[in-house]
Amino acid sequence: MGLAALVIYLFVFIALLLVLRFLSKTSLVLILVRTWQSFMDRFHVYQLYKVPQYNDHFQENQLYRQVSTYLNSLPSVEDSDSTNLFSGSKSNDIFFHLDASQSVRDTFLSARVRWTNQRSEPDGIRSLVLRIKRSDKKRVFRQYFQHILSVSDEIEQRKKEIKLHLNLNRSTSGGERWRSTPFNHPASFETVVVDADLKTKIKSDLELFLKSKQYYHRLGRVWKRSYLLYGPSGTGKTSFVAAMARFLGYDVFDIDITRVSDDSDLKTLLLQTTPKSMIVVEDLDRFLAGKFAASASPSSASGGGGVSLSGLLNFMDGIISCCGEERVLVFTMNGKDQIDPTVMRPGRIDVHIHFPLCDFSAFKGLASSYLGLKEHKLFPQVEEIFQTGASLSPAEIGELMISNRTSPSRALKSVISALQSSGSKTTAPQRLSSSGSGRSGDESGEPGSVFCRESIHTVREFRKLYGLLRLGSRRKEEPIVDLGSADNSNKEGSRHEG
Repeated sequence: MGLAALVIYLFVFIALLLVLRFLSKTSLVLILVRTWQSFMDRFHVYQLYKVPQYNDHFQENQLYRQVSTYLNSLPSVEDSDSTNLFSGSKSNDIFFHLDASQSVRDTFLSARVRWTNQRSEPDGIRSLVLRIKRSDKKRVFRQYFQHILSVSDEIEQRKKEIKLHLNLNRSTSGGERWRSTPFNHPASFETVVVDADLKTKIKSDLELFLKSKQYYHRLGRVWKRSYLLYGPSGTGKTSFVAAMARFLGYDVFDIDITRVSDDSDLKTLLLQTTPKSMIVVEDLDRFLAGKFAASASPSSASGGGGVSLSGLLNFMDGIISCCGEERVLVFTMNGKDQIDPTVMRPGRIDVHIHFPLCDFSAFKGLASSYLGLKEHKLFPQVEEIFQTGASLSPAEIGELMISNRTSPSRALKSVISALQSSGSKTTAPQRLSSSGSGRSGDESGEPGSVFCRESIHTVREFRKLYGLLRLGSRRKEEPIVDLGSADNSNKEGSRHEG
């Protein structure tokens, strides 16, 4: 009888285990487990730590980004009741992201913690809140955060990708000012059709900038660099911006000024950019022409709201621009001859890069890239037409070559026809110069040109390559120091990284 009872008890016990194993997957048991955990939590003292997305100055909290990266990699995010799914840069990549108000649990050195994704009202700023037992906090707090930073760095290095950030309207963004997406522009310095010497100069300038943190700090200057890309539409400015971003490996923050409500909003956007970023403002000349055509002075505020000229200048080199380092600012324009000289001065624009209409040299580069042609019997005819002054933008010629890429001869004939049709309507590259600079037209005589007003060695090299730069009438408005002959007391302060 005793043996039979033991067998029965064993049978019941096994059956009960099977039932519990089955029921453990049901919502009822999950509710019971969570209720039990909540009940047990009442017997412990907890501490809460908030990691906000932005600090008091509206700058991004790097710790928030790192903790978010770590939490989104936890298996508990995938197993939670509700989470967000996003696709990656590859078609088969799927990533999990915490949903608003979602909580996830984590365990580290036997300490159980809980993170909650919160959004505050009414500003909509996000925070990640850590809940940890007071006893565990004393034991594992610092080691736990070191673990988080280590894992997040490893994840970011493993799936490093350049992101494009677009600014949102303040009135509709709910506190979030930037929205990001993978930056998939395929342009690189190897693919952009630009004068080879010009590309070499710009790459050298960017490389030197990357290595110059200590030099800038020794001079008491903010570690940043600004570029102006100007020339007619279709001459490759946007592709060159993409090539610069890929060369640097920097995220791109593309500011649409029409979405910026006022000067304060522009400052907030700048503060929320990250180190190692490229800040881009396209078609700046159109904005200035439309907004400040009637402005009497640089300090005039915009009457009907929006960004003022004073706000723009402070954005470029004012005290607010000192709140972040290792940034490259890039401005694009169709032409700069009508721009207020206060916008163009050194410190606000360090390097000027001209993108002219296509000439024969640039045409041969396009033919090589688009059609695989180094030489062709029609090249002399194309060169002759270019010598008459006819020209098209690289984008126009490139589109003709793409449309006829199966027949190089037909592609060249279509280009010849288009150049002949342009005739007197399209002239040689327009010679643009800085307002009040009085520079000679040497700058536009090359397929592309650079004018850097601050760097001693760069100016000397560019003078040899592109001709002597004469600063005539500008001397009447603003004293210019000859960088080649400045005395020793001024040399250190006049230098800028090449």
